[in-house]
Amino acid sequence: MKYAHQYLLSAKQIMHHFDGSMPLAAFLKKHFSENKKYGSKDRKNIAHLCYALCRIGNAGKNLSVEERFKIALFLVNEEVDGWDKLYDENWLGAWTKKLEPKLDFLKILYPYFDTKDIFPDINLVSTRINPVEFSISHLIQPDVFLRLRPGKHDAVRKQIKTADIPFTTISETCFALPNSVKIDTVVSIDRDVIVQDKSSQRIAELLSKVETDKTKAIQLWDCCAASGGKTILARDFFGVMDMTVSDIRSSILHNLKARFERAGIKHFQSLTTDLSKPHPQKPAGKFDLILADVPCSGSGTWGRTPEQLSLFQENKIQEYTALQKSIVANIIPSLSPKGYLLYSTCSVFKAENEDQRDLILSSYPTLKLVEEKYLIGFDDKADTMYAALFRLQ
Repeated sequence: MKYAHQYLLSAKQIMHHFDGSMPLAAFLKKHFSENKKYGSKDRKNIAHLCYALCRIGNAGKNLSVEERFKIALFLVNEEVDGWDKLYDENWLGAWTKKLEPKLDFLKILYPYFDTKDIFPDINLVSTRINPVEFSISHLIQPDVFLRLRPGKHDAVRKQIKTADIPFTTISETCFALPNSVKIDTVVSIDRDVIVQDKSSQRIAELLSKVETDKTKAIQLWDCCAASGGKTILARDFFGVMDMTVSDIRSSILHNLKARFERAGIKHFQSLTTDLSKPHPQKPAGKFDLILADVPCSGSGTWGRTPEQLSLFQENKIQEYTALQKSIVANIIPSLSPKGYLLYSTCSVFKAENEDQRDLILSSYPTLKLVEEKYLIGFDDKADTMYAALFRLQ
């Protein structure tokens, strides 16, 4: 690659000025728009270097920036891909598609380079998650996952095959595609497929434990609806239901309305409210099922936003757990008799998951745990989530 050293210099300057006040993707877009000298290939290679550096998180913090860039690119790339000008023969001879031999090579050069340092505060992660495997997984770009909506499997498969897009069948309703694929030009998003991580799709495993009265519609409240992916999942799983969605942001609910229209969902109630505040506005009535995908650190998704590996501060966990506690306290009174609460996060921190589970059970004796699980995704290039289903006795 002719300009490898210039790309490295540009990436170094960019990351020096990146402070995390906006997502890295937005920061790079802004930087390139202000510096028109970069062509599309230049932007792609410089961005790749920046993201590679982010993927090693806090590992090798004692090393120079140049060394860390070299290590990051070496670990992230399966092939040299034209970056050979940055390396000597020893590095190039050790380059392989397999990660383990490359890590062994680095241990010789840098004895104190520890992959467990990739992820911050690894000691706070649930003991149900292998810390070494989880940290190393951040070196790999996660896939894009599609959830095929009811009755759309054959048509979507045909469309993707016709477009000659590589994909992996995870299940009858889940396809995995490379992150670089522009799938919205091939299939109808929201109408035929939902772009939804594999682990988020697995929320259906807990929905299957919900006992329903087949003679009437389920009363559902998605209290932290965000983009509405889990609401649509519940709608596809249970069929017709009376749905209420709420969020703290009115703009989110505006976007959600448009998404529901594309998904063919016409009848629902919406409410803008801050459920973390004392005595918040809440929808009237009682609910058979409340989905509480609560605000969290998002630590199970940092493979998609690897800049968070070096930006996240431990004190944020306490802020999130306080929010989670308040939201749960405000929504539980809205459960109908024998109603269900599905608590979920995209976090791997014990404080946001098992500790909150224990707090819920100790604070509300009438709630019983039906099932809980970590939805481990990092071994399948997906996110990792936690979910716990409770039932009011």
